[in-house]
Amino acid sequence: MSRPHAPAPLSTAPRRRWHYPLAAAGCGATTLLTLPLHDWLEPVNAVMLFLLTVVVVAARLGRGPAVMASFLSVGLFDFFYVPPRFSFAVSDIQYLLTFAVMLTVALLIGHLATGMRQRAEEAQQAARRAQALHALAHQLAGALTAEQVLHHLQAFMQDQLGADLHLWQPSLDHGLVLLQGDHTSTPAPSASLTLLARSIAQDSARPHAHHVQDEQGSSDGAGTHHVLLPLTGSTRNRGVMMVSLSTWAGPNAPDAQGNLRHHTDMLDAVSALAATALERLHFVDVAHQTELEVRTERLRNAILSALSHDVRTPLTALVGMAETLSLLQPPLSPQAQEMAEALRGQALRLHEMVSKLLDMARLQASLQGQRSHLPLRLAWQPVEEVVGASIQLLGTALAHHRVVVDLPPDLPLIQLDAVLMERVFGNLLDNAAKYAPPDTDIHIALMAEAEHLLVRVRNAGNGFPPARLQEVFALFARGEPESHVPGMGLGLAICKVIVEAHGGHIEARNPDDGGAEVCMRLPLGTPPTIEPEQP
Repeated sequence: MSRPHAPAPLSTAPRRRWHYPLAAAGCGATTLLTLPLHDWLEPVNAVMLFLLTVVVVAARLGRGPAVMASFLSVGLFDFFYVPPRFSFAVSDIQYLLTFAVMLTVALLIGHLATGMRQRAEEAQQAARRAQALHALAHQLAGALTAEQVLHHLQAFMQDQLGADLHLWQPSLDHGLVLLQGDHTSTPAPSASLTLLARSIAQDSARPHAHHVQDEQGSSDGAGTHHVLLPLTGSTRNRGVMMVSLSTWAGPNAPDAQGNLRHHTDMLDAVSALAATALERLHFVDVAHQTELEVRTERLRNAILSALSHDVRTPLTALVGMAETLSLLQPPLSPQAQEMAEALRGQALRLHEMVSKLLDMARLQASLQGQRSHLPLRLAWQPVEEVVGASIQLLGTALAHHRVVVDLPPDLPLIQLDAVLMERVFGNLLDNAAKYAPPDTDIHIALMAEAEHLLVRVRNAGNGFPPARLQEVFALFARGEPESHVPGMGLGLAICKVIVEAHGGHIEARNPDDGGAEVCMRLPLGTPPTIEPEQP
């Protein structure tokens, strides 16, 4: 491992070695300039010149050289200006007060000048840092990918601290993945640092930076100090950022840990900017994906609507022609009559599928046009009449099944759209009849609970696939994708839209004693009071 170059902010120690000789040279220059003017220059004016030298030294070289210049100025004034000259003996005791005041004033002026110099340097450094952070924020605001965010962060850290930067992002399996930049040349973090980053990302109670000293160094004493910062977003953690600063042993070795701690505020600001940038990219991706889904859904609904309208008319004509064939006089042969009935049955089945497509397209269009609220024609209805009407509408579809309805005598009125709810019960009974063995019963049970009406429709079939209980209500989803039972997977999807529009809930389950069951709950509400008729 080669020795890294020290960054500019850490390389001031070699220059500081010349500050003290420069301070002494400044005091000597003042003495040489004022010594030829001794006969015309009052001692008090000489004191002012030495104090001016202390101010210049403090402003330019710092506190330590200013203190040395203060003592050196008092000594030079005593040696060259106080009688007896060219000795440190003092003939007049009053000069001791002069020395004390001169030293005190020099030290005070040096301290104030140094403080002003430090505050000026801090203000300039804060201004440069604010300008750099503003530029970084502008760059991150224009980043289009996480790799570009990493590139800007790495360039900022190299420019400001001469430090390396790594970035972890959450993965799909709730872990962390190291983000690789376009020009990343630094070695990957060790396994221990990766584990620490994962623990920081998972622990939301760790909002602050974590300092880690790398104990593994080269033979020349090189090592690395790491700072790990969580990238906390508004909704969740967006990853972990690690800043690594190399250091080495030696008389002028920079204190990497101290330097990073000194820039804690800047690191916190950078981590906040990084978290904001990554969160913005996440929401941009979500918005883009949502827009694609909306466009896809609109296109699919448009295709379904157009297909339904274009196919429905020839299907109606086909059903009519099949019925006409069966009524011809003289009658057709038994074989031709059977073919006409089969043609009529298949046409009716296809007509039913197209009707469901058209219904679903209308429902989806209503949801999109009414901001996810399906327009309902609500009225207080006895639910048993809706169930009876649905059974009558199905007709021959229930020819091989007996429908057993369990109706308690005290069922209250339910506020619902009778037409839409007839479609719900019709679809549930049609599905139950399709997947139930012939000559088996279909059970409908209704029961009033505390706040809901519970409706259960059950058959004696094989049940729903256990792994797909939550998927059977999706568009074009079927319990058995390769089933021989005809259908397009729209019936339960229509039921879900209508039930949820009524404020209810629907779910599929497999009872323990076999079969399949669909349960839905509709809100009871407060039915109006019915006055008894007067005799």
